Amino acid sequence: MSSEVLIQAVVSGLLMGLIYALVAVGLSLIFGLMEIVNFAHGEFLMLAMFASFWFWVLGLDPLISLPLVVIILGLSGLAVHYGIIRRLLTAPMLAQVCGTFGLAVALRAGAQFLWSPDFRTITNPWIAGRVQAGGIFIGQPQLVAGGICLLAFILLWLFVTRTETGLALQATAQDRQAAAVMGIPTERMSALGWAIGLGCVGVAGSMLSTFFYIFPDVGVNFATLAFVAVALGGFGSILGSLVAGVLIGLVESIGGVLFDPSYKALVVFGLYLAVVIARPTGLFGRF
Repeated sequence: MSSEVLIQAVVSGLLMGLIYALVAVGLSLIFGLMEIVNFAHGEFLMLAMFASFWFWVLGLDPLISLPLVVIILGLSGLAVHYGIIRRLLTAPMLAQVCGTFGLAVALRAGAQFLWSPDFRTITNPWIAGRVQAGGIFIGQPQLVAGGICLLAFILLWLFVTRTETGLALQATAQDRQAAAVMGIPTERMSALGWAIGLGCVGVAGSMLSTFFYIFPDVGVNFATLAFVAVALGGFGSILGSLVAGVLIGLVESIGGVLFDPSYKALVVFGLYLAVVIARPTGLFGRF
C-alpha cells in the first residue's frame, strides 16, 4: 500500500468523521440534558436530507437551503420535546425507550409511504468536482461538508461555553434540580437542547445530501455510528463526540484500506468494545 493511498484514506476518514461528530453531538447534548436516548436521531437526519432534496427540486441548492433545513429541524425538536418527551420524563425508562423508538419507526414508515423507498440524489449541486493535491484527490462536496460541520461544531462549542444560555444548559445537564433552585428555567433549557441537537442533525443532513444517496432508511447506519461515537466519547461530552466521531471516521476509512472494505464496520465496533471494556464511561464521559 502506497503512502498516497494511506493519506487519501486519512483525509477521507477525517472529513466523514466530522460529519459523524456533528450527528453524535446532537445525540449527546439531548442525553446530557435529560438522560433520554433519542432513538429517532437517524430518522431526523433522513428528514433533513429529504428536506434538502425537496428544496433542491424547488430550485434551492443545499447550501442556500441549509438555514431553512436547520430551522425546520430545530422547530421539530421543540415539537418533539413539548409533544412527546415532556410527557415521558416521569414515566418508566421502558416507556421512554419505546417513545423515541416508536417515533423512529413512525418517521421511517411515513417517509416510505410519502416518498417510496426509492433512492434519490441531488445532481449538479453548486459544489461539485474534486480537488487534487499531489496524488491526493478530495471531493469538493465532502471537503465543504467537513468544513461546514467543523464550523458548526466550533459555533456550538462557543455557544455552550461562552454564553449565559450555554452555561445554563451546562448547569441543567450537571444537576437539573440545583439549576431549577438557582432560577434557571430547566424546561426551556431541555427544549432548547432538543432544538440545538436536531439543528446539528439538520446541518449534517444538508451536507450529506450533496454527495450521498437519499432514501428512507439512510439514517439507520449514521445513527448506529452516532451511538457508537457518543458511547465512545462519553455520554454528555461535546468534546468527546468530536474526538470519537473523527476517530470512527479515520478507523473506518483506514480499516477499509488495510483490510477488506466489508470488514471496516468490524474494525470500528472492535475499537468501540475495546474502549468501553477498558473505560465504560467513554473517553470523556461523565455518566
